[in-house]
Amino acid sequence: VQLQASGGGLVQAGGSLRLSCAASGRTFSSYIMGWFRQAPGKEREFVAAISWSTGTTYYVDSVKGRFTISRDNAKNTVHLQMNSLKPEDTAVYYCASEYGPPLHYSGSGSYYYWAADFGSWGQGTLVTVSS
Repeated sequence: VQLQASGGGLVQAGGSLRLSCAASGRTFSSYIMGWFRQAPGKEREFVAAISWSTGTTYYVDSVKGRFTISRDNAKNTVHLQMNSLKPEDTAVYYCASEYGPPLHYSGSGSYYYWAADFGSWGQGTLVTVSS
């Protein structure tokens, strides 16, 4: 599996960016496609994910209502539309894919994935949000 992420850049707070992740190398119909991010000095954290087959989506609480993950089956591409960006969204964003990774429940009504459960990763794209 090869993943190619793109779309990062510098944007002012309140602005928008759209990340893309082009996937190749196999059939992804039963896979979960995820976006994770890693800020300087911090661990890689879950941002959003989508089931390639059902389109079910999951988001970390801090991006709900601002970010939207979607898929384009014809182009084997997953997008992350990021609106109302905040300085705390600054990070390197990675796309990842995995077949049936465990889904975890936060206990507050949200579900998330662990980065360690994903085996295929893109190269990362830097998102910088200035205040």
